[in-house]
Order: sequence, then C-alpha cells, then structure tokens
Amino acid sequence: MKKIDLEHWDRREIFEFFSPLSHPFYAVTFRLDVTELCRVCKARGLSFHYAMIWLVTRAVNGTEAFLYTIRGGEVFLLDRREPSFTDRFAGEKYFHIVTMPWEEELEGFCAAAAEKSRAQRGFIDYAAEGDDLLFLSSLPWLDLSALNNERDLDPDDAIPRIAWGKYTEENGRRTLGLSVEVNHRFVDGADIGAFAARLEELIAAL
Repeated sequence: MKKIDLEHWDRREIFEFFSPLSHPFYAVTFRLDVTELCRVCKARGLSFHYAMIWLVTRAVNGTEAFLYTIRGGEVFLLDRREPSFTDRFAGEKYFHIVTMPWEEELEGFCAAAAEKSRAQRGFIDYAAEGDDLLFLSSLPWLDLSALNNERDLDPDDAIPRIAWGKYTEENGRRTLGLSVEVNHRFVDGADIGAFAARLEELIAAL
C-alpha cells in the first residue's frame, strides 16, 4: 500500500472537485460477451458465478483507479482488493455474503469459494470487512440493464460495487449486463472503459 502525496498527485484537481459532494458516486452498465467463459466453465466443470468473481477481481486489480481508498482523511493506493460476494445455494431462501482472498489460479479459487461459502454460518463475517474489498453480486434471474446499491452516504467510501445479471443468447453469442458503481473522486469513465477492456481480454485468454 502506498500513501499518495496529494500536493503532487496528477489527479488532485479532479479529486478536489468531487470531494465536496455528499454523493460522488455513479454507475455504468454495459454488455459483456461471456460466450467463451460459458464454454470454459462447462468444459472444466467450473461454477460460472465463481469464475466471474475471479475474473472481475483480477480485472479490478489490474486497473489502478479502482485501488484507491481513504484512511484518516489521507489517500492510499492499495496493493489489491479482495472479493466480497453474495452467494446462495439451491433450496436456500436467503443469500449470504462471503469474503475471501483472491488467488492466482482459477480452478483453485472456484473450489475454495465453494468450500468457504458452504462452511459459512451466518449472513456475513463482520471481522473480514474492510476498505480493501470489492463488493460483487449477481442477479441470475434478470437481464440486468441498470443497478444502484445501498450505502451510507459516506463520500470517502471508495469500494467499487460490481454486479451482473443472467446471460442471454443472440446469434450464437451469450452476453450479460454488468453494472459498475464507483466513486468519481477516483474513477472516471475512461477507467471503467479500461476495466471493461481488461475483463474482455481475460475472458478471451481463458
């Protein structure tokens, strides 16, 4: 983690412009082609949900703007964010929130996520919550076109919130709507574009 010298930060003017706002947050939803991801998950016997969590977390950690946080009024650049995601198994009435470390290998992460989720007792492990997380959620019942999140109106909240809906098929391609909600003090539209491009590249490289 690195502390940012605000006096010499190239983003200082933009950061200060959005800082007085009580709600400096905005959300963008875009279509993501997951055709190749579906094929890989089926071939390898992987959970699509956990694979998406792995991919999105990796893309976020490769996009610097998503790694900023504020502690004690000072800006820091995190080394990386860890996934905190919703999960619900068949037959369960309610979802729960799982927080765990991201790991480099896709199959290993998917197996660890399933094990951690099934072993969890209770809705959430509050001891695992922090400002270095990435909040992830899915709505597999809906073709997602827009989304916003519940939050306390704390303008220092820099945790990205990313969610996706069910995938739909057209002309042999499967796509889904993916929503990205961020703090404009740190993340611009170009950064979301870079994140989207990185995510597409990761899927193509599977």
